[in-house]
Amino acid sequence: MSGHSKFANIKHKKEKNDAAKGKIFTIIGREIAIAVKEGGPDPANNSKLRDVIAKAKANNMPNDTIDRGIKKAAGDVGSVNYEHVTYEGYGPAGVAIIVEALTDNRNRTSANVRSAFTKGGGSIGTPGCVSYGFSAKGQIIIDREECEMEADDLMMVALDAGAEDFAEKEDSFEILTAPDDLGTVREALEAAGVPMASAEETMIPSTFVTVTDENALKMLQRTLDMLDEDDDVQAVYTNLEE
Repeated sequence: MSGHSKFANIKHKKEKNDAAKGKIFTIIGREIAIAVKEGGPDPANNSKLRDVIAKAKANNMPNDTIDRGIKKAAGDVGSVNYEHVTYEGYGPAGVAIIVEALTDNRNRTSANVRSAFTKGGGSIGTPGCVSYGFSAKGQIIIDREECEMEADDLMMVALDAGAEDFAEKEDSFEILTAPDDLGTVREALEAAGVPMASAEETMIPSTFVTVTDENALKMLQRTLDMLDEDDDVQAVYTNLEE
């Protein structure tokens, strides 16, 4: 992978998240509930739960909050009725947008997502209309300033654990894996003492779109802000060249 560094964007998102921890903790709380329902409350026997716990810690969620979430989900499995929903469409200037949501009310979520697209001058399309241009990957970002390991050694740890790609950026290292291998690679890096800024599944676009029209960028940002404020929305991916 070559091109612009995404670490600045990661840091920007984290700053926004720090200002709205309630939103992030709600998102992670739902992911914990789903992981416990699907694989049980023991992280040792539930790789998905281990991944969610790692994400929670990366977002500074307190351990007692994580433990309470797991215990609550374990004792209330029957009432966990969240479902995964994915929306695809286009924003201004043909920017592709994928929205992943976890909801207990599909009608509410669909209405909110559709409104965000419409108010930003975009439109929701049919399933598959833009996702063909993205690849599902596990993505691990490591802050160069916090990593004491040499780049070559770090690459070997990642590749030996099953990573597909390793890239050096100006301010970070980026490791890509198959989605199913993310947990294995993350755990290998943890065992090697490597601090990670983020480690989660993502959608990587095969090509990027450059938008120079200021009004189009403003409208696109309106859509992204509305989606970011929606508690049902777990993640948003675009092929916009930052």
